[in-house]
Amino acid sequence: MTHTISRGRGGRTLRTAVAIGAATFGLVALSACGEKPTPRATVTVGSSSVSTEATCYEDGKAIGQDRVESCVGDETDTSIAVGQGDMLRIGVDPEIAETGWVVFLGDQPVVQDPIGKTYRSFSSDGLFAQGGGGGAEQADSVQLTIAESDGEKFYGTWTFELERETD
Repeated sequence: MTHTISRGRGGRTLRTAVAIGAATFGLVALSACGEKPTPRATVTVGSSSVSTEATCYEDGKAIGQDRVESCVGDETDTSIAVGQGDMLRIGVDPEIAETGWVVFLGDQPVVQDPIGKTYRSFSSDGLFAQGGGGGAEQADSVQLTIAESDGEKFYGTWTFELERETD
């Protein structure tokens, strides 16, 4: 009989330990979920689409010009193939559009005034031209950066690699 009581206490202790472990794991998992994801930006070409969270983002707070410049140069693993004559479509979350956003190819702005819509299309013609002029060589890829901006301050960046589709 003593053996049965002892065994019962051991089982209860084990169940208690498992319950405490599960509760602790649940709290850790919930605290990890407590982080709010950054808004997303999406680039679509034809039927292919890629989406990413921000490269640089401070939960809607302005980020300094020096940080923006370094973020525009950040490498990314989010890429999409773009062919000659394709239409490049860019979509952003409504909260980005509410502030406004601009587009950079490399470190050069594509638009001067912030876009206030969630969607904008661009022709792919000239995306990969290097050195300007009609006979310019074509780069194999170019970095596209979307920067949330109200025209005075920057609030986040989203970076994509556009890869030239070869025939």
